[in-house]
Amino acid sequence: MTLHANTLDRRRLLQGMTLGGLGLTFAGQASAATSSGRPKLVAVIARGAMDGLSVTAPHQDPAYQTLRGGVALPPPGTANGTLALESGFGLHPALAGMHGLYGDGRMRFAPAVSLPTRIRSHFDAQDVLESGGAHLHQSDTGWLNRALEAAGGRGLSIGAQTPLIMRGPAETSSWAPGGRIGGQDRLASLLQDLYVEDRLLATNLARGLETEAQAQAGVMPGEAAPRRGDVSALGTSVARLMTGETGADVVAVSLDGWDTHTRQPAQMQARLTQLDQLVAGLRQGLGAEWERTVVVVATEFGRTARVNGTQGTDHGTASTLLLAGGAVKAGGLIGDWPGLSDAALFENRDLAPTLDIRSVFKGVLRDHLGVDRAALDGAVFPDSAREAPALAGLV
Repeated sequence: MTLHANTLDRRRLLQGMTLGGLGLTFAGQASAATSSGRPKLVAVIARGAMDGLSVTAPHQDPAYQTLRGGVALPPPGTANGTLALESGFGLHPALAGMHGLYGDGRMRFAPAVSLPTRIRSHFDAQDVLESGGAHLHQSDTGWLNRALEAAGGRGLSIGAQTPLIMRGPAETSSWAPGGRIGGQDRLASLLQDLYVEDRLLATNLARGLETEAQAQAGVMPGEAAPRRGDVSALGTSVARLMTGETGADVVAVSLDGWDTHTRQPAQMQARLTQLDQLVAGLRQGLGAEWERTVVVVATEFGRTARVNGTQGTDHGTASTLLLAGGAVKAGGLIGDWPGLSDAALFENRDLAPTLDIRSVFKGVLRDHLGVDRAALDGAVFPDSAREAPALAGLV
């Protein structure tokens, strides 16, 4: 088939366009009230390098207070202290909801994970994190998309643009939260007329309008539609796009703002409160589907062990990964803890990694989505056979 220039331009327009916040590329339909029974996976990318030493603070490590200075968190049982975890760790107090999941055996953490290559550039590290490769620019598709292709199911990305992690051969959808748009809106009508003779574009537009209607229909009577910054409502709305026979099975969500070079304590409080609200919203909106759901929270790299001169931290290496959800099995921390002594620090500045982040991803994909080891080692994470899935029975 020959594609004319105007057809290509219209397709680019459609792929990158939002109408009042509507993502037009969603390929779903209005979900039924019944449960799908399929496993669900939500990947949350904390963009900007989340400080793992604040998320899961190693308060019993002898060097922690000295290294962290004014950004150190008080231990459990003290004013504004962390929430007690195992093995001398404490969860940031803003994650009270997540701590409740931990108490139920439905949250686990890996305190020292990293990419397979050492990068301290946000953009480059996010490329490696999302592509699933061993080095920069190894692939122009994302590991979550390739996992979806191997496991089957429906994929969904949240935001105006599809992130690298969800790009690839498997057909996925997207939804950009925002204002309401109906079939009577002038722009929607014009687009429908414009694409009436183009089956692909007309179908994509119709699906986008359908998805926005689905998101709006998910708002209960008397309940306002999600507002910008209302992360709990966002989580609930996303969850409703995951329920029912036509709901999404694998979802990618980004949370920005983790580059805490200055005034880190206040920024971490705000960001982690949002993360806690997002997970709470997902849990509420998923209902019975929550028991089949795993939420993975990962970041491109951690931050320096030492506090800087502006009550912040700089680009580091290892960080914390969180697992939560009704499908997560109770168990200990994931991976080993290297310690914060001078001899243990990576390049005398960073938390040293003890676990390749791909190993945790592999464990989740194998145990939860049923992706076999050969596909994990070759297609999903190319040339990664040396990195075994972390801990049989994560989920």
